[in-house]
Amino acid sequence: MNQRDINRSGGGLNGHGFFDEIISLKNLFSAWREFKRGKTNKLEIQEFVLNLENHIFQLHVELKNKTYIHSPYTAFYVNDPKPRHIHKASVRDRILHHAIFRILYPIFDKHFIHDSYSCRISKGTHCAVARLERFLARASSNNTHLIYVLKCDIRKFFDSIRHDILLEIICQHIHDESAIRLLRQIIGSFEKSPGAGLPLGNVTSQLFANIYLNELDQFMKHRLKAKHYLRYCDDFIILGDDQVTLNETIGEVGDFLRARLKLSLHSRKVIIRKSRQGIDFLGYVVLPHHRALRTKTKQRIFKKAKRGINNHSFQSFLGVLSHCSGYDLKRRLYKEAELPKTNKSRYTDDNV
Repeated sequence: MNQRDINRSGGGLNGHGFFDEIISLKNLFSAWREFKRGKTNKLEIQEFVLNLENHIFQLHVELKNKTYIHSPYTAFYVNDPKPRHIHKASVRDRILHHAIFRILYPIFDKHFIHDSYSCRISKGTHCAVARLERFLARASSNNTHLIYVLKCDIRKFFDSIRHDILLEIICQHIHDESAIRLLRQIIGSFEKSPGAGLPLGNVTSQLFANIYLNELDQFMKHRLKAKHYLRYCDDFIILGDDQVTLNETIGEVGDFLRARLKLSLHSRKVIIRKSRQGIDFLGYVVLPHHRALRTKTKQRIFKKAKRGINNHSFQSFLGVLSHCSGYDLKRRLYKEAELPKTNKSRYTDDNV
């Protein structure tokens, strides 16, 4: 969904008329078009499209009459790179998720801080890493004095999100009772434990995660006055020139997460280190004068390359390497990637 689509959706509703905007046929068909991108060769999509209009109209009628019921999820594991338990909803449920996202996103995104980078338009991992580099240069006066970096991770974040707290936050901005009823049903369609947890497979979960942790962002910026703070999903970083103060910050953040959001820091993933030692963040290691690829990321790329990769994966790996000091790694990737013969002539050392 691009910025033009966002502007055309419900960004000006301010929480009123939200339900009618979600369930409108125009929004449902737009959600379908966005949902099916890159999925048209999948059997479930091909089966759905055979009776597309009937499916969309039926969904609209059920939503309008408030008889809609969310279907059960299909669970499976993916390696990304560590095993993740994904829960996939049915096609029509996922279309509704996209329809909700289209209207909810512009209402909440304007309340997020600038330095929240996960699942937001014109943000993402590369923007987050580039922002960290600018923060480090600014805080250290271009690497002329010592800076410490506090890196934190929230323990079992998606599994621990409390439904009642999430809905309480949403209700501060959405005042449409029918919309709240629908959102309560979507949020309650999955539980990891009673009253808690969001499925990793839903597009709405990405937005709900940002809505939930915006409470932390506001605490960091307005209560703790953290000047150099950024977050990507449940990973966040704070810079400081005083290690003692950063240690105190760990306690303050932990207390806030427990009291307000019923979350806790991952004790083994709370780290304070000197910036010149290198900061491992989102697949890269940020060093004073360059950016290197994280060792585990590099190992994963070349492990896949040795097994043989297609053109799409090859281009994706080149994209990852283009954001770091990766000239030698590119040369190695060209040599080791077993591409189809029709593609090999395009990828020679001369192209690096």
